[in-house]
Amino acid sequence: MESGSDVPHSNGYLINGELGDFANCSSGTTYCWSVEYGKTYLLRIVGAVVDDEVFFAIAEHNLTIVGVDAADIKPIPTSYIMISPGRTMDVLLTTNRPPGRYYMASRQFLTEDALTDNYNGSAIIEYIGDYNFSSSPIFPHDLPQSLDLKAAMRFTSLIRSLANENYPISVPVNVTKRMLIAVAMNELCRNRTHCNVTAGSADIMASSLNNISWANPTVDVLQAHYRNISGYYRTDFPDWPLVMYNFTEDTNERDTYMTDQGTKVKVLNYNESVEVVFQGTGVLDGASVHPMYMHGYSFYVIGMGKGNFNKETNPLTYNLVDPPKVNTFIVPKHGWLAIRFVANNPGVWLWHCHFERHLTWGMDTVFIVKNGDTEETSLRPPPSYMPLLVRATKTIS
Repeated sequence: MESGSDVPHSNGYLINGELGDFANCSSGTTYCWSVEYGKTYLLRIVGAVVDDEVFFAIAEHNLTIVGVDAADIKPIPTSYIMISPGRTMDVLLTTNRPPGRYYMASRQFLTEDALTDNYNGSAIIEYIGDYNFSSSPIFPHDLPQSLDLKAAMRFTSLIRSLANENYPISVPVNVTKRMLIAVAMNELCRNRTHCNVTAGSADIMASSLNNISWANPTVDVLQAHYRNISGYYRTDFPDWPLVMYNFTEDTNERDTYMTDQGTKVKVLNYNESVEVVFQGTGVLDGASVHPMYMHGYSFYVIGMGKGNFNKETNPLTYNLVDPPKVNTFIVPKHGWLAIRFVANNPGVWLWHCHFERHLTWGMDTVFIVKNGDTEETSLRPPPSYMPLLVRATKTIS
């Protein structure tokens, strides 16, 4: 952040702590998993890559996705998955192929205008038995290429809740709070009186939600809220973008790419029914997908589409029958994502893009959910031994 430049990108991808056979910096060790023929295994796959989404496949084997973010879904038979940072998936694997050795492989999924890293993470599944496996493991030919946006969106669109008598859903219908949040790449001005005229020339790289780039306060928002300490955050995070423009057009217009830092939060009443539409943007030619994550909640993904969100026509396409209930979901490149949730978990909850560099640059904010009317619906007090923590940095508001 201080240098105003990008952060280092991946040198490889790990599977269970090992780089595998294809990374330049591999130590020569590869995770190997022994399996028995004719069994069905449950894999719990965790997206632990902090700055990339990845495709994942197992050579010659089909997968069945049965859960996402700790919620059951309609089973998805597939030859590959796409997983975002912070996301979890429950995957069934049936070992019914000829005994041998097969690669599990991961590959970067990239939607930014940047060079792909061409790294493949790898591990090996090895059938137990008396057979000759002197040849190299088979590589998954169904693993999509890094820039295959259609493959990623096709997989994502298949995720649906079970939504039956045994696994009912409860999508909020009577919405009491609506928000449109533009997610964007931006720049901060180094010198507020002599900002550079040309985008990217010497300003500080940043990102924002509704053109506000989050600044961490010197006292945590949770403590300031609970102890009623004023002056460390503001409660005027906007329900709509500060500047309206053609969000999905690739643009370098100064009014859209310059942003300011702020510690602005959104306050919600307890039990409020909330709809948030995240709008992707093309500011600074930085259009990409953004895996948005909310702490403390799962939410229903009721809609997703290309282009600028149209509040008259796009809600007609909402899925209120079996939308997935998740805690992480991608805002499509040059598109929008609509979610709903009930604010029934009082507290201070961080919203952010799960790409670490975007979070660090300011693509995050905080929702404060007020207490309900009972002790059970109120924020629990901190432990009596917990000190008041104060950072040494300067507050920017």
